[in-house]
Amino acid sequence: MEILTGEKNPILRQKSEPMEHLTKESRDLIIQMKKIMEDNNGIGLAAPQINVSLRIIVCELDNKFYTFINPEIIKFSKKTSVLEEGCLSLPNIYGEVARPEKIILKATNPEGKKIKLKAFGLLARVIQHEIDHLDGILFIDKAKNIKKELRKGAAL
Repeated sequence: MEILTGEKNPILRQKSEPMEHLTKESRDLIIQMKKIMEDNNGIGLAAPQINVSLRIIVCELDNKFYTFINPEIIKFSKKTSVLEEGCLSLPNIYGEVARPEKIILKATNPEGKKIKLKAFGLLARVIQHEIDHLDGILFIDKAKNIKKELRKGAAL
């Protein structure tokens, strides 16, 4: 599986379908997503980025791996912060994006358990970025001061 790229890619611009049932195949997909994210120095990946139109995201921060199935943000903080973002699906493009600093998320974990998570800082930002992918939204749709340049480092 390869990462889809390009702001005009129709798969990246469509709303993904909810995951109805957890299966061996969906658990294998999560393992593949983690590997693809790590192999590409990413800190987050959404299933549509690898041509799978399901509501699954993975992220890894501070050596902690997260998987969220059918994630939904149920509360946002009023306070926002602006940080530069990049994306594995938009290589070498960066832009400043304002996002809420804190969120409360509900989702299902890979064991099928319903979870609720309070996230803040970079984790909250990564989750919001990846959920945008599930809704066909790319960070450039929200970004200011977009620039193209070659860099090394982590991308969402």
